Amino acid sequence: MSFKRTTPLASALLLATALLSPPAATAAPSASAAPDIPLANVQAHLNSLQTIANNNGGNRAHGRPGYRASVDYVKAKLDAVGYTTSIQQFTHGGATGYNLIADWPGGDANNVLMLGGHLDSVNAGPGINDNGTGSAGILEVALTVARENLKPQKHLRFGWWGAEELGLIGSTYYVNQLPAAEKSKIKAYLNFDMTGSPNPGYFVYSASGQPSGSVQLQQTLEAGFSGKVATELTSVGGRSDHAAFARAGIPIGGLFTGAEVTKTAAQASKWGGQSGVAFDRCYHRSCDTTGNIDNTALDRMTDVIAYALWTLAGTGTPPDGKKFTNDDDLTLPDQATTESSITVSGVSGNAPSALVLGVDITHTYRGDLVIDLVAPDGTAFRVKNSGNDSGDNLVTTYTVNASGEAADGVWKLRIRDAGPQDVGKLNSWYLQF
Repeated sequence: MSFKRTTPLASALLLATALLSPPAATAAPSASAAPDIPLANVQAHLNSLQTIANNNGGNRAHGRPGYRASVDYVKAKLDAVGYTTSIQQFTHGGATGYNLIADWPGGDANNVLMLGGHLDSVNAGPGINDNGTGSAGILEVALTVARENLKPQKHLRFGWWGAEELGLIGSTYYVNQLPAAEKSKIKAYLNFDMTGSPNPGYFVYSASGQPSGSVQLQQTLEAGFSGKVATELTSVGGRSDHAAFARAGIPIGGLFTGAEVTKTAAQASKWGGQSGVAFDRCYHRSCDTTGNIDNTALDRMTDVIAYALWTLAGTGTPPDGKKFTNDDDLTLPDQATTESSITVSGVSGNAPSALVLGVDITHTYRGDLVIDLVAPDGTAFRVKNSGNDSGDNLVTTYTVNASGEAADGVWKLRIRDAGPQDVGKLNSWYLQF
């Protein structure tokens, strides 16, 4: 959340704008059911951001090495599962800043649904709630899109913004640099800034005073909490990165668990927690660490991020999206090459430019693995090289440009264990056309 602190009077006014959410006037759009987002995965991202801060002077602030390390961490996760990523540079206060933009292949390029949140912290601390939570939640939802091989009707784009804490610099730069034609393609922007406050509220951005189309986003986000927890509408004004999009006339929405404003007795009765205490007592302080998170709120908020994406993106399965799977177990011996095959039939023409390869491998040192997808004519597409990744198991997807290859025929997954000692097993793999 932006560095602009509210005065006590402004805090009272901000709190006064929080209204009980009325029943949705219209039903949310139908969609494929959104998957549950594993809380443990989101927590793992927060732990990584905490480690980055610990290793870089205690923060992840603009112009500091911890911020660029945070960008690199998120980018690597997205690159590994097939996103098209780009780092946009800008300058503020004599320091270079960075926005990270990630596009999921496919969907209508003229109808973009964008989700975002800021990745930087203040200088005073690691910024795990503000805004590691929103950043990690968006990241895990993006990774789930890849794991599910989602083929939305709309084009999906994600943004992680720099220098928000210095006045919304990164997001403003991004929007201002877009040509008018590109701005017009973004039909909705959803912002997630602080989603795990330790004394949490459940706030949905109010559509009041926002660009036309924002009501649908508000109602969709409210619907995501239905049957789970009550919400309140709130106006966060120009305090976060949605502001630049709103100024450009783009419909906006968002979620928020609260910052320095104190929780009322009525809110404590409704949500639990402590009345008369700030939603986040460590807001913009050194104590905004992984110990400053309410996991129930983080879990609920992240699931609603996924709900909103699946609902708004148009997630029906395309009629030609055939999937072929091999579930036969295959042992992966040390320093040996093994192959598993899938016979593809009934797919006319060539394979797509975004052929999805999904793998599920159990292994005690996945850095040993070299993986190729081999087309029916013998052309090999390298999707993974060996490296120093000491993690275990490999459950992920890769996107392969196989548009020069006939779809029908026998495709092979070639796996070489390039190192000694550690062994594994291929549990299953698939191709999604």
